[in-house]
Amino acid sequence: MEKSIIIAGFGGQGVMVAGQLLSYTACETTDKYVTFFPSYGAEMRGGTANCYVVISDEPIGAPKVNKADYLVVLNDPSLQRFKNSVVPGGTIFVNSSVVTHDVGRDDVHVVKVDAGSIAYELGNPRVLNLVIVGAIIGYTDLLPAKNVLETAFKKLGAKRPEMNPLNEAAFNRGLEIGKAALAEKK
Repeated sequence: MEKSIIIAGFGGQGVMVAGQLLSYTACETTDKYVTFFPSYGAEMRGGTANCYVVISDEPIGAPKVNKADYLVVLNDPSLQRFKNSVVPGGTIFVNSSVVTHDVGRDDVHVVKVDAGSIAYELGNPRVLNLVIVGAIIGYTDLLPAKNVLETAFKKLGAKRPEMNPLNEAAFNRGLEIGKAALAEKK
């Protein structure tokens, strides 16, 4: 099994943290192979940012893929740039609180996650990425949810442990959305 994910958005939306969280979890808590390939625009915050994550049972040939199984778009420019980078039958996760354009493809599954609104509702817009990661895990079951949450506590909560309850709430909200979308697909 080899699965590839492209995560794309503006700098400051937590694109890299989401990719790193998946990568660290796969690397540190499973026997899977993993690659993480980040790409930044001209500016860090507010510029474009995307990353490629590949998780596999076998050694991985290249960290960057032309066609991904999953695409996560956090803004409209990312949708326009990457929507054709998903294999037919793949899935596009859309941050529906920001993305206004239609995916424009009928050969992929679309999972809408109102991540920005959920993050604001929880009291901190910075947990948007954990909502998205939860949705990915709930829908794909690529990694054990418990492991992802433990990695979030270890990596994100090390300096600010008071954020762990908020991070957990955000992750669990996304997890519910992902599981519901998977149940609808079946």
